[in-house]
Amino acid sequence: MDEKLFWKEVNMLPKIYAERGVKVNPETVYLNHLLSCVKNGSLRGLSNAKLRELGGELDFCDGLPDFFAEIKSVAQSKAEFSNLDIKIEHYIISTGLAEMIRGSKIAPHCDGIFGCEFVEEPLPPNFSLQPEFDLTYHSTQINQIGVMVDNTIKTRFIFEINKGTNKHPEINVNAFVAPEDRRIPIQNMIYIADGPSDVPVFSIIKKNGGKAFAVYSPSNRAEFEQNDMLLASGRIDSYGPNDYTPASPTSIWIKMHIEKICERIVKDNSNAIDTRLGKAPQHLHNPK
Repeated sequence: MDEKLFWKEVNMLPKIYAERGVKVNPETVYLNHLLSCVKNGSLRGLSNAKLRELGGELDFCDGLPDFFAEIKSVAQSKAEFSNLDIKIEHYIISTGLAEMIRGSKIAPHCDGIFGCEFVEEPLPPNFSLQPEFDLTYHSTQINQIGVMVDNTIKTRFIFEINKGTNKHPEINVNAFVAPEDRRIPIQNMIYIADGPSDVPVFSIIKKNGGKAFAVYSPSNRAEFEQNDMLLASGRIDSYGPNDYTPASPTSIWIKMHIEKICERIVKDNSNAIDTRLGKAPQHLHNPK
């Protein structure tokens, strides 16, 4: 299909629907247009399995996926880090298609992938009233949107990781969890992103003591200017090119701040021990 035509039409849809009195989300309306292409034949047969297969063809920035392993090694670079069993986890939060990311070469390096998802065979109305109804799953093609991720939904996933609901589903993301009981404090997070849809997450991360880093394509001046504006307005901590090779400023900055986070964890742990331990009783001498 014509890629430029697809995105041209996607960008036209919000205005067209608004003229009809219908509001749509500009960030995720592409999902609806994708389903329209499936329904009308140009993408007939597009399934989750096919999306995962196509994910294997995704190309990534220089330095990926090796960068993931390099980052994890920082937590083992000093004895005091490994003594506390500090571990680094990688998560992807995307307005893109989760199944394609799961099929890509970076998926094995990730501890969790959050993105848009599709339902292939929706159950019909009143299916629960028909015990004889065949609920056997027959994969055909995508028909409905299962999960829709936009800029505000991204913040929800940050709190899922923060509270640990992604690892412990019995914990509701809206449940109160005391800061000291949260699995991954936000101050221990670094969020790396390249788009306007990431601004709300940048704000959440920075507000709670984490680090927000924006990347840009070196050949795109507009992206550079946008990141410079985000830095000037205090939305991010820094920015750099989307180059993750060892000598790149982006790679150096991220590794440096991971090391600083590890050092703070060691310091906080030491202070907590000192605070909890009382002084041992001593022999007291009362001179005449």
